[in-house]
Amino acid sequence: MDGLPSTYTSNQDQPIPENEVDRLLALSDLDLDYTDLNHVFADLTKLAAKVAGTSISLINLIDSFTQWSVSSYGIELKQMPREESVCQYTIMPESSQGFEVEDLTQDERFKDRFYVTDSPYLKYYYGIPLKVNGEVALGALCVLHDQYKTLSSDKKEMLEIIAGEVVNRIKMHQTIISLKEKVKETNSIKNKVAHDIRGPIRGIIGLAEIIQMQGDQNKLDEVLDFIGLIHKSGNSVLELADEILSQNFDKREPGKRPPKENEFTLLTLQSKLKDMFDPQAITKGIALDVKANTPQAGIPFPKNKILQIVGNLISNSIKFTPAGGKVEVYLDMEVDSDRKTLNFSVKDSGVGISPEKIQEIKEGGTSSSNGTIGEKGFGFGLTLVQRLITSLKGQLNIKSQPGMGAEFQVILTLA
Repeated sequence: MDGLPSTYTSNQDQPIPENEVDRLLALSDLDLDYTDLNHVFADLTKLAAKVAGTSISLINLIDSFTQWSVSSYGIELKQMPREESVCQYTIMPESSQGFEVEDLTQDERFKDRFYVTDSPYLKYYYGIPLKVNGEVALGALCVLHDQYKTLSSDKKEMLEIIAGEVVNRIKMHQTIISLKEKVKETNSIKNKVAHDIRGPIRGIIGLAEIIQMQGDQNKLDEVLDFIGLIHKSGNSVLELADEILSQNFDKREPGKRPPKENEFTLLTLQSKLKDMFDPQAITKGIALDVKANTPQAGIPFPKNKILQIVGNLISNSIKFTPAGGKVEVYLDMEVDSDRKTLNFSVKDSGVGISPEKIQEIKEGGTSSSNGTIGEKGFGFGLTLVQRLITSLKGQLNIKSQPGMGAEFQVILTLA
């Protein structure tokens, strides 16, 4: 357990799965909000701890830089650097049946970690990878205890079942969000159709009633005129229905509706980024400033990969900025008649990037270097950002010189 198996791709002895890019893309495709999932999994983390007889249970998702504890039992923990975690070993292929550390205090990899040397003084760990499609591990379900512990094969099997349910709920959560949006859109169309065709239909009914009331007194030429009007009104209703059904109901006047469940505004994105990344900045002694352009701050736009893109850029800047430095994030949007253009920038006072490294990022390279206080580099964060932006047909601009900080600009055009 102490040696590095042959499938490890090591960077300063940090474990990295061979399919890391695919793993990160699979996690990004889920487009999860790591800070708003505890209600989805709270019962499962509690159940896992009860089954294992441990004081702590966590559901952790691991991205390029950070382990996000999306649900916890027995401890208040939201995130930690990926390189500090035990679960980084659980997502390795050779841990597909579970990863166990019987005594963290005696394991060279973990004995100096803050959660071992300080409260809650953990000793035992057992984790099960959370796999989608049977091979890509997004993170881990783990149980931990402050006393020496052993788990029977039956209990481990029950934890595997719980881990499977966690994966099912992740998929169900995404499906439910998608269905909610479709239901909202359907109701919007239904209400729009009902409102807009009511008038023309009343007119048709009125003409028919006139013919009926006049009965035998109707003259042929008058009846023909009425029928012509009815025919004309009927065609108008059909044309109106076609127009309504072909409309994009999000093309209302900008800012005149609240964001949907799958949308941000610049203000909600600003708040989310502060909540997620302030702890990392504070821990390192860095000032994190996130500003949103006020005139456009309330206009909704799709969440689609935005949190993953900007979040990875912020984590990267924090990693390469020394204590006492700053990271500035600016969120802006340009709006015209048929599109919105998002302009995000992340600027830091860090160590900077060489022209060669910038070119490597543009070409999808994955080499890495350590942060300013020795944080382990995994080499995939900026590569992932570049791929996500490319998939959205956007643009990533990088301005930097060694020793002069770096500025990342993201431009995304939304039809």
